[in-house]
Amino acid sequence: MTTHDDTPVLVTGAGGFVGLHTVLALLRDGYRVRGTVRSERREAPLREALAAHTEHADRFEVAVADLGSDAGWDEATRGCRYVQHIASPIPAEIPRHEDELIVPAREGALRVLRAAADAGVERVVMTSSLAAVVYGHARDGSKTFDESDWSVVEGLNPYEKSKTLAERAAWDFARERGLEFAVINPGLILGPLLSADTPPTSSEAVRKFMAKEFPGIPRLGYACVDVRDVAAAHVAAMTAPSAANERFLCAGEHTWMEEIVEILNRHFAERGYRAATRKLPNFVIRGVALFDKTTRLVLPELGNRQDIDSSKIRERLGWKPRGIEEMVVEMGESLIRYGLV
Repeated sequence: MTTHDDTPVLVTGAGGFVGLHTVLALLRDGYRVRGTVRSERREAPLREALAAHTEHADRFEVAVADLGSDAGWDEATRGCRYVQHIASPIPAEIPRHEDELIVPAREGALRVLRAAADAGVERVVMTSSLAAVVYGHARDGSKTFDESDWSVVEGLNPYEKSKTLAERAAWDFARERGLEFAVINPGLILGPLLSADTPPTSSEAVRKFMAKEFPGIPRLGYACVDVRDVAAAHVAAMTAPSAANERFLCAGEHTWMEEIVEILNRHFAERGYRAATRKLPNFVIRGVALFDKTTRLVLPELGNRQDIDSSKIRERLGWKPRGIEEMVVEMGESLIRYGLV
């Protein structure tokens, strides 16, 4: 572990899936970390999770701040050299009104960036998503997306729209204030959970297959990435000179759910977690979505691909991602370990 000075790195949403892994990566690299939580009640489970995975939890401190309020952000950013803005609302179901996601995502990002600029932070790294890159375009395999692409917001679901508008607003603010800025755009984030507390939405597909809640395999696929590799990308983008004022697509090759199920059954079927393997027509998934709010989120994805070019992050940040098998198996093992399946 390299020992850095005692200037803290702020990680917003420190108790989330990506946030917690990023905190761990920073602590292991010798940084002191200040992590935000929405309320004091979140501090105890966060510290418990950290203590289970690192000997360096004494270099971690908590700040209370919520994306929906100005309170706490000046204090959270004060004295920090870098900010990792990872906190963002992720729905377990489609909200009744899109502003329930769009407003906190966009205004929350601007709150964090404003506080960071006022505090004289050296660089902010923000988590966005492929949701801000590939949506609203034909995704039939005829196009490979790169960092120059943006989602077309007209007609998008609230989540994809919120990620796109929040990232665009953040770029506008950073340019206006002269704030050094970098953005990581992950795909579907798999890999190991670090606690049973608030499992991520991205684990739901794997959990549902292992729990036999899907009667078969929908025609769904994503560009997947391991959460540990997302955290590594955030840490690298924080200091790499070549990352200043750049965005990075952070995912591997497009993977159909059929392949993920094959991996799960290869590793977990004999332990009682055999997933159904018959292919489900799209009309069946639409029927399931009438009763399952999480399934409703994926309806626009049926049959679509996410083909991206990740050469920039590999070349600029020396990023070397794990393969699909490792990230799927690690997620499955952690779901079993924490009694979530």
